[in-house]
Amino acid sequence: MYNYQKTNRYFAQVADDLKDIAEKEILFLGACDTRQVYRGIYFDATPEVLYTINFESRLIHRVLAPLILFDCHSDRYLYKVSSRIEWQDFLSVSQTFAVSATVSHSAIKHSKFAALRLKDAIVDYFRSRKGERPSVSRKNPDLWINLHIEKNKATISLDTSGGSLHKRGYRKESVLAPMIETLAAAIIKYSGWDGSMPLYDPFCGSGTLLCEGYMFASRTPAALLRPSFGFQRLPDFDPLLWEEVKQKGVQKRIALSKNTVAGSDLSMRAVKSATHNCSIVDEENVINIEQQDVFDINNIEGKAIICNPPYGIRTGKDVDLGGFYERFGDFLKRRCCGSTAYVYFGQRRYIKNLGLKPSWRKQISNGGLDGRLVMYELY
Repeated sequence: MYNYQKTNRYFAQVADDLKDIAEKEILFLGACDTRQVYRGIYFDATPEVLYTINFESRLIHRVLAPLILFDCHSDRYLYKVSSRIEWQDFLSVSQTFAVSATVSHSAIKHSKFAALRLKDAIVDYFRSRKGERPSVSRKNPDLWINLHIEKNKATISLDTSGGSLHKRGYRKESVLAPMIETLAAAIIKYSGWDGSMPLYDPFCGSGTLLCEGYMFASRTPAALLRPSFGFQRLPDFDPLLWEEVKQKGVQKRIALSKNTVAGSDLSMRAVKSATHNCSIVDEENVINIEQQDVFDINNIEGKAIICNPPYGIRTGKDVDLGGFYERFGDFLKRRCCGSTAYVYFGQRRYIKNLGLKPSWRKQISNGGLDGRLVMYELY
C-alpha cells in the first residue's frame, strides 16, 4: 500500500496569503483534520472528498497524494528507493510523465538534479522490465509526480490534480499580464459577494474576475471544463464514484439573471477576449461586457464594484499612475453612491492616491507583487 492509502492524508498546495480561506473551503467540501504549513495545507479525506476538492475548489493549486516518505541523504539513495516503487501502477510505457521537485536544507542541493535522479529511476524501472520507457513531457503529461526534500526527509507524491487547478479551461484569449484565476477567486471570496446584487468590473481585461464571479454565484464547479485529473491514475481510482461526484457538483448549479455579472474595458481587444472567455462558462449569455472608458460611465450605483485597475506591468510601461488613481477615486466618490468597491492594487503605493478611507485591506501577493485588496464603502 502507498502512504496515502494507509493514512488518507493529502497535501493541498496553496498561496500562503490564501491559506485561511482555502482551509475553510476544503473543510466545507468534506476534508478534516487540517493543518496549515508553509505553502499548503495537510488534510484527511476519503476518495469521494478527494475527487470533490479537485473538482470544486476555487483556491488551491493542486492536491498531492504521498506515495512514499523516507530519509534521503544522497542522490544514490534517492534513486535506489525510487526504483522500488511499482511505477506501472500509475503509468505505461506509451504514456508521458513529468517530475517537479523542491529541495531545502538537505544534502541534495539542487531541485533540478533531484528531479533528474527521480526521472532516471522511473525510466530505468520500465526499461529493465519492459525493454522500453515512457517519455517525459513538461507541457501536458499523463502523470505529474512531485518530489519534496526538506532536511533530508523526502516525499514522493502523485499530483492528483494533474497540473495546476488554476487552469480552469476558459481562458482561450488573453491580454497583457492577466490575473491568475485562483487570485480572482480569492478576491471574489474576500468581497463576500454572492450574486444577490450586481457585480461590475470597469477594468475587465480578459474577463477573469467576471468568469470567477459568474462561476461562484452560479455554483459552477471550478474544474468543470477540466478534461482529466491525476487521481484517475491512482491504482484505487473508482470511476463510478467519480461519476457520482461530478453529477452532484453539476446539480448544484443555479441560473443567474441577466446582468448579475457585467463589466467593461477601454481596450476593444480586451473586450473581445473577455467576451470570448466568458462565453465558455456562461452558456446563457447573462454576462454583459461593453467597450467603455471608466470615466465615461455615468454611474455605477447599488453594485459590488470588483476590479483590478491597470498598473505598470499591465500597461507594459513603468509609469507613475498616481494621477489615474486620483481620477478613479473621484469617480468612485461622485458616481458610485450606494455601491461597495473592492479594488485590488498590484502596486500598493497607489492606495493613497485613491483618496478614500478603506474599510479594510488584505495582503494578497500576485506572483512577485506585494498586492493589496482594499474595500471602500461608497455612501
